[in-house]
Amino acid sequence: MSHNALTLEERLSVMIEVQLHENEERSFGEFRRKVRSAEVLSAAMQRLLEAIRFSGRLSVVVQNGQVLKSGYEEGYFRQLETESTARLQ
Repeated sequence: MSHNALTLEERLSVMIEVQLHENEERSFGEFRRKVRSAEVLSAAMQRLLEAIRFSGRLSVVVQNGQVLKSGYEEGYFRQLETESTARLQ
């Protein structure tokens, strides 16, 4: 009887592993879709970028799902400042 119970436990373990793998594949597929369709920023961040009329590069380094580092290229802000100063003169 214990042999059959162990087999049942093994079956359940395999079923759980398969389910976890399927969920992981589904999540990664959703991640790829969002990256391809440029849905990588929150709505609040997108509104902020529009408000400051940012044009340039943003970079984000992620490890194990955590953001390690992010940055932007400042030259694009300087260009906007120059345009604004030119309009004021």
